[in-house]
Amino acid sequence: MKTSLQSGQPAAVETELLVIFTTDGATGKDAKPEISLLTEEEAVKQAASQVLATGEFASASNETLLLHSPQGLKAKRLLLVGLGKASKATPHDVRKAAGTAVRFAKPRKLRELTITVPSGTSFDPTATVRAIVEGAIVADFDPDTYRSDRKDQSIQSLTILAPAPIDQKAAETGHQEGVIIGESQNFTRHLVNEPGNHMTPTVLGAEAAEMSKEFGLKCDVYGEEKLHELKMGAFWSVSQGSYEPPALIIMTYEPKNAPADGPVLGLVGKGITFDTGGISIKPADNMEKMKYDMAGGAAMIGAMRAIAQLKPAVKVIAIVCAAENMPSGKAYKPGDVVTAMSGKTIDVINTDAEGRLVLADGLSYAKQLGATHLIDAATLTGAVAVALGQINAGVFANDEDAYQHFSTALDRSGERFWRLPLEEEYRDQIRSDIADIKNTGGRYGGAVTAAMFLKEFAEDTPWLHLDIAGLAWLDETKPWIAKGPTGVAVRSIVEWVRSYSN
Repeated sequence: MKTSLQSGQPAAVETELLVIFTTDGATGKDAKPEISLLTEEEAVKQAASQVLATGEFASASNETLLLHSPQGLKAKRLLLVGLGKASKATPHDVRKAAGTAVRFAKPRKLRELTITVPSGTSFDPTATVRAIVEGAIVADFDPDTYRSDRKDQSIQSLTILAPAPIDQKAAETGHQEGVIIGESQNFTRHLVNEPGNHMTPTVLGAEAAEMSKEFGLKCDVYGEEKLHELKMGAFWSVSQGSYEPPALIIMTYEPKNAPADGPVLGLVGKGITFDTGGISIKPADNMEKMKYDMAGGAAMIGAMRAIAQLKPAVKVIAIVCAAENMPSGKAYKPGDVVTAMSGKTIDVINTDAEGRLVLADGLSYAKQLGATHLIDAATLTGAVAVALGQINAGVFANDEDAYQHFSTALDRSGERFWRLPLEEEYRDQIRSDIADIKNTGGRYGGAVTAAMFLKEFAEDTPWLHLDIAGLAWLDETKPWIAKGPTGVAVRSIVEWVRSYSN
């Protein structure tokens, strides 16, 4: 998708589809909708006035209304997209509404559209334009890449119209950032969408290396020998049952303007390119979706793609621990005891609790490389989806300052994470009779005990854990995004990193 930013007035724009956002200013449960078009252009308001007077459009979130040959406008079509109640609307609603407009246009064979930046709101112009561009780019992605009868419905040209008095410099900043972040989120989705026979650990490493070369990052990809050299017994145990070799992926961003005494941020991602559960094998139903078990690692690769272009003044080291978790005569078994890089011994209770094992060694290695602050992302537990559904992902933190940075990041990213507890009593569930720790604490509090396991390896280093299992894959298409991989956490990780930049 080619995007451009223009100034000017909506009525004068020649376009296949002109998009205007709307809100409902009515208050009270049964109040009649009071629709406001978020534009100062009287010609647009006049063109829509007759149909709005009928009451058939209520401006609910992502509700659409299409007008053909709108009178007084040069656009061939006018699309109204609702943001919901005016009192609750934010730039994050704009992101979804922009995505809704793109998803509306695609099946109608419209390959060009113009989205108008909303006027008459208190929205920050940079954040609003960034949200529009991100939402539009993310909405243009479809997962049907291997269909032989695939019809390319991609939007070819998107114009962001920023009429006066919107600050054009702020709008340009938002446009540039939106392209970078939106495309990086889609790059993550591309990685997650690939089938397990195509996206092996080796291929994931090659994708990371190619991306790093394109955007000026240092990247090293290591195999089995490096795991043994580093004594990554936990990571190696997961990978040993597969014919596919593991890949330890390290990407480094080190800007010249980063303070010498500043923080070093360590990003650690779970990269299980296919998860059968190992000897503790999963049920057959839905196992095909387990190609998405590397979504945390893919999020780190996508985040590094954006970080390299946004150039925050802070050093970042990203580590992705990539492997397949397979059952075979070489696979690790329930009851095995493995030794992690940190020297801690782990009692393997369930081989399907493998993500925390690879992350354990990833966190230790990030600290060894100099990381002073850690964040990991993983499709770690089904328990987090049971607890939070597909509305929020889970976030855990052992440090209040690091969490406040993340909370600020969420204000910018618009992603939804809910903080879950890390109280010391939960550690009792992962005590082992034979080793230092066991890799699962049982059914109750499964997301929390998994986080407690990882906390043992973060130790005193400020650390955040993102359990994205419930949100990394959509089973149904939403008005603003296709079903399949979502790229969740990319935006939040990027903004967390930027929050440490001077």
